[in-house]
Amino acid sequence: MSSIAVPGALAPRRGRLTDLPVLLVAVVWGASYLAAKDITTARTVIAVLGLRFAIVLPVLVTAGWRALRALTAAQWRGAGALGLILSGIFLLETYGVVHTSATNAGLIISLTMIFTPLAEAAVTRVPPSRAFLAAAGLSVLGVVLLTQGGGFTRPSPGDLLMLLAALARTVHVLAMSRIKSVQGADALPLTTVQLGAAGAVFAVLSTGADATPWSTAAGFGAGEWTGLLFLSVFCTLFAFFVQMWAVRRTSPSRVSLLLGTEPLWAAAAGIALGGERLGALGLMGGVLVLAGTAWGRRAAG
Repeated sequence: MSSIAVPGALAPRRGRLTDLPVLLVAVVWGASYLAAKDITTARTVIAVLGLRFAIVLPVLVTAGWRALRALTAAQWRGAGALGLILSGIFLLETYGVVHTSATNAGLIISLTMIFTPLAEAAVTRVPPSRAFLAAAGLSVLGVVLLTQGGGFTRPSPGDLLMLLAALARTVHVLAMSRIKSVQGADALPLTTVQLGAAGAVFAVLSTGADATPWSTAAGFGAGEWTGLLFLSVFCTLFAFFVQMWAVRRTSPSRVSLLLGTEPLWAAAAGIALGGERLGALGLMGGVLVLAGTAWGRRAAG
């Protein structure tokens, strides 16, 4: 007798295969706080962002030249629009991290996992399930406890920038899933156009600036170059390629919830590489983040 594929049995396995790369994105983004703070100042934010994109774009263009030529005009416009949103996210996050603590940044950016299902519900007019909202709330509570272990400070201008970055991330995730012109194209050329558009924004902003990409690069040592390569290859190229790939195979809320574990990995990087320590409160928060994420994945389907 021939076998019959059962979609319900295969879906959990496909879900896990999709979740793992997204979770890895959360890991490298969590580690990016230390890397960015080590190599960036308020004066060099735009220069570092320009360098970060200049490193990955030639690789992307070379690898996906044929696919780029196959994109339609509508796909170029859609991916370019995503790139403009992306440039805003990078500017808000990088200036925010420079002007606030990594603890505050990790807490505030995690609100994306609350903003996204609420925004998705407003757009689709389908309210998120109570289970998903409860899971997201549990994760946010875990983040609060986790960051309390590092000491939550008074709100600052950097905190406001991180809040705006969380809102911009929500817009970006929803736009990727709703711009029809980009849904039929391969992720590689779409990622290339998106990062290229963002890189063009940074190139324009750096024109005439005191700290140009080239002068900033000339002052880098081995440690700064290592941090820049990590931000470019893993936190930019790998992360956004995976995000565009995953959001087309699962719900924006599910992607956002997995990325919401970013503060947990930021704390882990701080402990392992930055010499930070967490008390019992922080460790409890980490457990709640993991529990809330696992629950939310099931609730988001």
